[in-house]
Amino acid sequence: MRRHWWKILSFVLLAATCWTGFLGGVPVKPILNETIRNLYFHVPMWFSMMILFFISIWNAVRYLRNPIPKYDILSVQYAKSGILFGILGLVTGAIWANYTWGAPWSNDPKQIGAAIALLIYFAYLVLRNSMEDPDKKARISAVYNIFAFAMLIPTLWVIPRLLESLHPGGMGNPAFNTKDLDGRMRMIFWPLAVPGWTLLGVWVTMLSIRIKILQEKKLSHV
Repeated sequence: MRRHWWKILSFVLLAATCWTGFLGGVPVKPILNETIRNLYFHVPMWFSMMILFFISIWNAVRYLRNPIPKYDILSVQYAKSGILFGILGLVTGAIWANYTWGAPWSNDPKQIGAAIALLIYFAYLVLRNSMEDPDKKARISAVYNIFAFAMLIPTLWVIPRLLESLHPGGMGNPAFNTKDLDGRMRMIFWPLAVPGWTLLGVWVTMLSIRIKILQEKKLSHV
Protein backbone atom coordinates (compact mmCIF):
# COMPACT_ATOMS: atom_id res chain seq x y z
CA MET A 1 0.00 0.00 0.00
CA ARG A 2 2.84 2.42 0.83
CA ARG A 3 4.32 1.90 -2.62
CA HIS A 4 1.04 2.53 -4.42
CA TRP A 5 -0.35 5.52 -2.52
CA TRP A 6 0.28 7.83 -5.45
CA LYS A 7 -1.74 5.57 -7.77
CA ILE A 8 -4.67 5.74 -5.38
CA LEU A 9 -4.20 9.49 -5.20
CA SER A 10 -4.24 9.72 -9.00
CA PHE A 11 -7.51 7.76 -9.15
CA VAL A 12 -9.13 9.91 -6.47
CA LEU A 13 -8.00 13.18 -8.08
CA LEU A 14 -9.19 12.16 -11.54
CA ALA A 15 -12.49 10.81 -10.19
CA ALA A 16 -13.14 14.16 -8.51
CA THR A 17 -12.02 16.00 -11.64
CA CYS A 18 -14.30 14.03 -13.95
CA TRP A 19 -17.25 14.26 -11.58
CA THR A 20 -16.89 18.02 -11.28
CA GLY A 21 -16.04 18.40 -14.94
CA PHE A 22 -19.31 16.85 -16.05
CA LEU A 23 -21.63 17.79 -13.22
CA GLY A 24 -20.06 20.70 -11.31
CA GLY A 25 -20.97 24.34 -11.66
CA VAL A 26 -19.08 26.54 -14.13
CA PRO A 27 -19.21 30.26 -14.94
CA VAL A 28 -21.59 31.26 -17.71
CA LYS A 29 -19.50 32.77 -20.48
CA PRO A 30 -20.47 33.85 -24.01
CA ILE A 31 -19.38 31.46 -26.78
CA LEU A 32 -17.73 29.05 -24.32
CA ASN A 33 -20.90 28.20 -22.41
CA GLU A 34 -20.72 24.62 -21.11
CA THR A 35 -17.64 23.82 -23.21
CA ILE A 36 -15.53 25.56 -20.57
CA ARG A 37 -15.73 22.22 -18.71
CA ASN A 38 -13.08 20.95 -21.14
CA LEU A 39 -10.61 23.10 -19.24
CA TYR A 40 -10.38 20.25 -16.71
CA PHE A 41 -9.24 17.87 -19.47
CA HIS A 42 -7.61 19.66 -22.39
CA VAL A 43 -5.30 22.07 -20.55
CA PRO A 44 -4.04 19.67 -17.81
CA MET A 45 -3.14 17.16 -20.52
CA TRP A 46 -0.77 19.74 -22.01
CA PHE A 47 0.68 20.41 -18.57
CA SER A 48 1.19 16.67 -18.13
CA MET A 49 2.79 16.39 -21.56
CA MET A 50 5.34 19.06 -20.67
CA ILE A 51 6.16 17.39 -17.35
CA LEU A 52 6.56 13.98 -18.98
CA PHE A 53 8.80 15.42 -21.69
CA PHE A 54 10.88 17.16 -19.01
CA ILE A 55 11.38 13.86 -17.15
CA SER A 56 12.32 12.29 -20.49
CA ILE A 57 14.99 14.88 -21.25
CA TRP A 58 16.29 14.69 -17.67
CA ASN A 59 16.90 10.96 -18.13
CA ALA A 60 18.43 11.62 -21.56
CA VAL A 61 20.97 13.93 -19.92
CA ARG A 62 21.59 11.32 -17.22
CA TYR A 63 22.32 8.76 -19.93
CA LEU A 64 24.77 11.06 -21.72
CA ARG A 65 26.61 11.62 -18.44
CA ASN A 66 26.46 7.98 -17.38
CA PRO A 67 25.42 5.55 -20.17
CA ILE A 68 23.32 3.13 -18.14
CA PRO A 69 20.63 1.40 -20.27
CA LYS A 70 18.00 2.05 -17.60
CA TYR A 71 18.25 5.80 -18.21
CA ASP A 72 17.65 5.29 -21.93
CA ILE A 73 14.57 3.16 -21.22
CA LEU A 74 13.21 5.80 -18.84
CA SER A 75 13.86 8.55 -21.36
CA VAL A 76 12.13 6.92 -24.31
CA GLN A 77 9.14 5.63 -22.33
CA TYR A 78 8.48 9.04 -20.79
CA ALA A 79 8.78 10.57 -24.25
CA LYS A 80 6.19 8.11 -25.58
CA SER A 81 3.82 8.96 -22.75
CA GLY A 82 4.35 12.65 -23.45
CA ILE A 83 3.43 12.06 -27.08
CA LEU A 84 0.30 10.19 -25.97
CA PHE A 85 -0.81 13.08 -23.79
CA GLY A 86 0.04 15.51 -26.58
CA ILE A 87 -2.26 13.60 -28.93
CA LEU A 88 -5.01 13.61 -26.28
CA GLY A 89 -4.47 17.34 -25.91
CA LEU A 90 -4.88 17.85 -29.65
CA VAL A 91 -8.02 15.69 -29.78
CA THR A 92 -9.72 17.36 -26.81
CA GLY A 93 -8.69 20.74 -28.21
CA ALA A 94 -10.20 19.88 -31.62
CA ILE A 95 -13.47 18.85 -29.94
CA TRP A 96 -13.51 22.11 -27.98
CA ALA A 97 -12.69 24.17 -31.07
CA ASN A 98 -15.47 22.51 -33.05
CA TYR A 99 -18.08 23.82 -30.62
CA THR A 100 -16.59 27.26 -29.96
CA TRP A 101 -14.85 28.20 -33.23
CA GLY A 102 -17.08 26.23 -35.60
CA ALA A 103 -14.38 23.83 -36.85
CA PRO A 104 -12.04 21.30 -35.20
CA TRP A 105 -9.02 22.78 -37.02
CA SER A 106 -8.68 26.49 -37.82
CA ASN A 107 -4.93 26.75 -38.54
CA ASP A 108 -4.61 28.65 -35.29
CA PRO A 109 -0.95 29.37 -34.33
CA LYS A 110 -1.19 27.22 -31.22
CA GLN A 111 -2.75 24.35 -33.14
CA ILE A 112 0.00 24.50 -35.75
CA GLY A 113 2.70 24.85 -33.07
CA ALA A 114 1.37 21.85 -31.17
CA ALA A 115 1.26 19.77 -34.35
CA ILE A 116 4.85 20.73 -35.20
CA ALA A 117 6.03 19.88 -31.68
CA LEU A 118 4.44 16.43 -31.86
CA LEU A 119 5.88 15.81 -35.34
CA ILE A 120 9.33 16.59 -33.95
CA TYR A 121 8.81 13.95 -31.27
CA PHE A 122 7.43 11.47 -33.79
CA ALA A 123 10.69 12.00 -35.69
CA TYR A 124 12.48 11.11 -32.44
CA LEU A 125 10.78 7.70 -32.46
CA VAL A 126 11.51 7.22 -36.17
CA LEU A 127 15.16 8.07 -35.55
CA ARG A 128 15.41 5.47 -32.77
CA ASN A 129 13.80 2.78 -34.89
CA SER A 130 16.16 3.50 -37.80
CA MET A 131 19.23 2.34 -35.86
CA GLU A 132 20.16 -1.16 -34.81
CA ASP A 133 23.15 -0.60 -32.52
CA PRO A 134 21.76 -0.08 -28.97
CA ASP A 135 24.53 2.25 -27.79
CA LYS A 136 24.44 4.42 -30.90
CA LYS A 137 20.64 4.50 -30.78
CA ALA A 138 20.62 5.61 -27.15
CA ARG A 139 23.30 8.30 -27.58
CA ILE A 140 21.92 9.90 -30.74
CA SER A 141 18.31 9.79 -29.56
CA ALA A 142 19.33 11.34 -26.22
CA VAL A 143 20.90 14.27 -28.05
CA TYR A 144 17.87 14.60 -30.32
CA ASN A 145 15.60 14.49 -27.27
CA ILE A 146 17.31 17.61 -25.93
CA PHE A 147 16.73 19.34 -29.27
CA ALA A 148 13.08 18.23 -29.36
CA PHE A 149 12.40 19.59 -25.88
CA ALA A 150 14.10 22.87 -26.74
CA MET A 151 11.78 23.22 -29.74
CA LEU A 152 8.75 23.01 -27.45
CA ILE A 153 9.52 26.47 -26.10
CA PRO A 154 9.14 28.44 -29.37
CA THR A 155 6.45 26.24 -30.92
CA LEU A 156 4.13 26.15 -27.89
CA TRP A 157 4.99 29.10 -25.67
CA VAL A 158 6.69 31.87 -27.66
CA ILE A 159 5.54 32.10 -31.29
CA PRO A 160 1.79 31.50 -30.62
CA ARG A 161 1.82 34.34 -28.06
CA LEU A 162 3.30 36.75 -30.58
CA LEU A 163 0.57 36.16 -33.17
CA GLU A 164 -3.14 36.77 -33.33
CA SER A 165 -4.82 33.65 -31.99
CA LEU A 166 -8.24 32.32 -31.16
CA HIS A 167 -6.62 30.62 -28.19
CA PRO A 168 -6.36 32.36 -24.83
CA GLY A 169 -2.87 33.79 -24.48
CA GLY A 170 -2.48 35.08 -28.02
CA MET A 171 -1.85 38.69 -29.00
CA GLY A 172 -4.91 40.69 -28.07
CA ASN A 173 -6.50 37.59 -26.53
CA PRO A 174 -5.41 37.27 -22.90
CA ALA A 175 -5.13 33.93 -21.14
CA PHE A 176 -7.72 32.75 -18.62
CA ASN A 177 -7.93 35.26 -15.79
CA THR A 178 -10.20 36.14 -12.89
CA LYS A 179 -12.93 37.16 -15.32
CA ASP A 180 -12.87 33.79 -17.07
CA LEU A 181 -12.46 31.36 -14.18
CA ASP A 182 -14.13 31.53 -10.82
CA GLY A 183 -12.97 30.03 -7.52
CA ARG A 184 -14.86 26.78 -8.18
CA MET A 185 -12.86 26.01 -11.30
CA ARG A 186 -9.51 27.00 -9.79
CA MET A 187 -10.13 24.69 -6.83
CA ILE A 188 -10.48 21.80 -9.28
CA PHE A 189 -8.01 22.78 -11.99
CA TRP A 190 -4.83 23.36 -9.97
CA PRO A 191 -5.01 20.96 -6.98
CA LEU A 192 -6.94 18.14 -8.69
CA ALA A 193 -6.86 18.13 -12.51
CA VAL A 194 -3.21 19.01 -13.16
CA PRO A 195 -1.65 16.62 -10.59
CA GLY A 196 -4.25 13.95 -11.35
CA TRP A 197 -3.51 13.78 -15.07
CA THR A 198 0.22 14.07 -14.44
CA LEU A 199 0.20 11.15 -12.00
CA LEU A 200 -1.79 9.13 -14.53
CA GLY A 201 0.91 9.85 -17.10
CA VAL A 202 3.59 8.67 -14.69
CA TRP A 203 1.52 5.56 -13.90
CA VAL A 204 1.16 4.68 -17.59
CA THR A 205 4.87 5.26 -18.10
CA MET A 206 5.87 3.05 -15.17
CA LEU A 207 3.79 0.22 -16.64
CA SER A 208 5.43 0.65 -20.05
CA ILE A 209 8.88 0.70 -18.40
CA ARG A 210 8.17 -2.58 -16.63
CA ILE A 211 7.03 -4.14 -19.90
CA LYS A 212 10.13 -2.87 -21.71
CA ILE A 213 12.48 -4.21 -19.00
CA LEU A 214 10.78 -7.61 -19.13
CA GLN A 215 11.15 -7.65 -22.93
CA GLU A 216 14.86 -6.78 -22.62
CA LYS A 217 15.38 -9.58 -20.11
CA LYS A 218 13.56 -12.03 -22.36
CA LEU A 219 15.73 -11.09 -25.34
CA SER A 220 18.90 -11.39 -23.27
CA HIS A 221 18.00 -15.00 -22.44
CA VAL A 222 17.23 -16.01 -26.01
